[in-house]
Amino acid sequence: MAAKTKREKTELWATTGRRKTAIARVRLAAGDGSVLVNEKPLAQYFGHEAYQLAVQQPFHVTGTQGKFSVTANIIGGGISGQVEALQHGISRALVLMNADLRKPLKTSGLLTRDPREKERRKVGCRKARKRPQYSKR
Repeated sequence: MAAKTKREKTELWATTGRRKTAIARVRLAAGDGSVLVNEKPLAQYFGHEAYQLAVQQPFHVTGTQGKFSVTANIIGGGISGQVEALQHGISRALVLMNADLRKPLKTSGLLTRDPREKERRKVGCRKARKRPQYSKR
């Protein structure tokens, strides 16, 4: 008879973060602090250091840096929208994990979903609000 192997059950917290047209599906687990975005390391996916610091901000605010591993799939949007969507998703996952972390994240503004999106183009206009020049005569 073959011995049954016990599979370790690690706790996972899965959330979604959004910003503009970017959607980040985030999975948070206890780990070494690594961040994988679309199966690439954080430094490779977001090359600019300011973006990497923005992604790590929820951990710095709550004092949990290096305690969790993050795996994220991001679709849509541009670079800054993706960074803020990932930041929003990580913040929401931390609150799921520990409700006591809600207050510092909320005061830092990391739990608020930024609702601003691009305004649609109107008929007769060049862009959303840019109109052709008016000529009186």
